[in-house]
Amino acid sequence: MRATPTAAPVIVVLDGYTNNPGDLSWQRFAALGELTVHDHSEPAAVVPRCTGATVICTNKTPLTAAHMAALPALRFIGVLATGVNVVDLAAARARGIVVTNVPAYGTDSVAQHTIGLMLCCASRIVELERSVRAGEWQRRQVFSYWDEPPMELAGKVLGLIGLGAIGRRVAAIARALGMEVIAYTPSGRTAAGVEAVDLDALRQRSDVISLHCPLTGDNAGMIDRHFLQQLKPGAIVINTARGGLLNEADVATALAQGRLGGLGADVLSSEPPAADNPLLQAPRCVITPHSAWASREARGRLLDIAADNIAAFLRGEPINTVA
Repeated sequence: MRATPTAAPVIVVLDGYTNNPGDLSWQRFAALGELTVHDHSEPAAVVPRCTGATVICTNKTPLTAAHMAALPALRFIGVLATGVNVVDLAAARARGIVVTNVPAYGTDSVAQHTIGLMLCCASRIVELERSVRAGEWQRRQVFSYWDEPPMELAGKVLGLIGLGAIGRRVAAIARALGMEVIAYTPSGRTAAGVEAVDLDALRQRSDVISLHCPLTGDNAGMIDRHFLQQLKPGAIVINTARGGLLNEADVATALAQGRLGGLGADVLSSEPPAADNPLLQAPRCVITPHSAWASREARGRLLDIAADNIAAFLRGEPINTVA
């Protein structure tokens, strides 16, 4: 906590630990007002912790209409992420509360992680490394072994669903690996070197599919049994977007049956996942804990942009507004 003169705005960060577990600084926020940073906040703690606050920053702690009604001093909500589903935007608009987000801070980090998952699945890196540590190499007594051969990505087709900043960066890296890149996006967005196709063509042609689209009511669970049945045998799916895009039970079944060649996922439908999430026991599956965005470089950019958002609001010139 860092105090400034009482006329300065009161700034409360509800859940700062994930963004900054101690390797970065809150100094730019502290320079803007009377700052309090909480590592985590349960929903019931929001009002007691934010009474009198004019600025609240949140990553994953929900801010509901009831919270806003109980905090009459609140004028600004800064979401420390790109997605803003944790904030009741209609309630914020009704009360004249400015809401901002942090766009495009992690493009390179998420693209890098996406390619890393693709390489792990194509080259069977995780399974082979685990088998070596379990003593399998010694038991087989051969210089080289594999149970399922790795996939060479050069010459293969990468199908992107969504072609925003991350999708375009993934496309550029994939082309450097010698892959052909096609993309389906409802917006019709295009990119150099990427062939625009419809969803049916993408399913039929892709050796690897990578998801880079927001989760909506229309696409929730889109990677389901019907979708998977139309893929090439042994195709790989990568998801660094939103866990709800997958019907996880259908995907786990396709992995177990060998129809799906691999899944690389950095997101799941609930986080942390329930113990009975079927993907946790599925073969050919590499799961990371929603960490694609979390490089120190990306988090540093996130905090800088979030501080810029607050400063611009205090000047009366808000930027990166979503409400």
